[in-house]
Amino acid sequence: MKRLLDSINSPADLRKLNIEELPTLAQEIRKELIDIVSKQGGHLASSLGAVELTIALHYLYNTPEDTIIWDVGHQSYAHKLLTGRRDRFKTLRQLGGISGFPLRSESEYDAFTVGHSSTSISTALGLVTANDIKKDKRRVVVMIGDAALAGGMAFEALNHAGHTKKDIMVVLNDNEISISRTIGSLSGYLNSILTNPLYNRVRKNMQEIVKGIPVVGKGAFRAAKRFEEGLKNLVVPGILFEELGFRYFGPVDGHDINKITSTLRNLKGLREPIILHVLTKKGKGYKFAEKRPAVFHGTGPFDVKTGEAKKEKPQRATNFTEAFGKKAAELGKKDNKIVAITAAMPDGTGLCKFAKEFPDRFFDVGIAEAHAVGFSAGLARGGLKPITAIYSTFLQRAYDQMIHDVSLQKLPVVFCLDRAGLVGEDGPTHHGIFDIAYLRHIPEMVVMAPGSPR
Repeated sequence: MKRLLDSINSPADLRKLNIEELPTLAQEIRKELIDIVSKQGGHLASSLGAVELTIALHYLYNTPEDTIIWDVGHQSYAHKLLTGRRDRFKTLRQLGGISGFPLRSESEYDAFTVGHSSTSISTALGLVTANDIKKDKRRVVVMIGDAALAGGMAFEALNHAGHTKKDIMVVLNDNEISISRTIGSLSGYLNSILTNPLYNRVRKNMQEIVKGIPVVGKGAFRAAKRFEEGLKNLVVPGILFEELGFRYFGPVDGHDINKITSTLRNLKGLREPIILHVLTKKGKGYKFAEKRPAVFHGTGPFDVKTGEAKKEKPQRATNFTEAFGKKAAELGKKDNKIVAITAAMPDGTGLCKFAKEFPDRFFDVGIAEAHAVGFSAGLARGGLKPITAIYSTFLQRAYDQMIHDVSLQKLPVVFCLDRAGLVGEDGPTHHGIFDIAYLRHIPEMVVMAPGSPR
């Protein structure tokens, strides 16, 4: 029997399907992702969690005229399958093949080449502003995860976007429920009212009427707005976004495709800053990824039946990351002033052993490299000996802090850069090829590279 997926060569083909067929398509996409990534490796768990959401966005928005901007982009595999890259998807992360992240040169549906976090709202706001200046009515949608939203750049962009009142839709894909938990059916009922087009037309008309009442109008309007925000704050976690100038809707079940499509359809009529909070499960549809989402966030080839990694090539006794992690833990035993810092990469930088043995001296600051460096400077100023482990390409985001907070202060912070050089499968956004160039000219900075794991 022919798959629905085989008939889709662009989002235009997707829009020919009946909405009742979309759950079947989601199942087919998940199977395709699992089959291909099990052979090639890749970012599986995040992409599995975003399948229904990706389908709904392409189903309701007129892409590529309307633009979807991905944050980080490791959740975009379903997007690639739906945008003309299905036949080449088996070349994922291979030389000359499909990139593991959105890539401008690969497709007109990839608005930006991305791989670092927290950039999407800023670039989207710039694109919306450019469209406005050109009198272009095309829509712009941001797809951002809860971890990336915690980055400082994302909050700076939210603050600006809310102030400008531009027409921008930010879809918050919350796959860890890390912001807040919804309060059951009351929240769902309230959101069904708030997203209803009739409610929003009446709301807008009433605002204009109330504000037009002589003397008391503006005061009455402010009181009504505070009442609405207070009601929403009782049952939904969106008051922060409301204070930043966004209208907040959600949380919505990100795997209920009927609910997602109806909500997005209702919200399309609102031309203002909007946050749609969607709850998804990382690894959805593959039990091993659901149980171990961190393992399947970025994985090598694995056995689909068991979920276990394939050992196709003999492994070296020790690689750089392992050697560094082992040595950091050894030094930590000898000196209780040594502390370790990373920016959401304890596994990738090898600091898991240190974290397990010295939990009180290990700090994962989240996706916040600039803060990690500033925090390390404070630790050093306080008499401790910080070891700050960050990917080479990600440390670029903390260049000013290295100069202003560490070098200028002559503070002893040890930076350990993982993923230096060409990194192959992850592509240009992850190539650590500039570290020597941007580090060696900084005063007080000594740059060294290990010659062996010992």
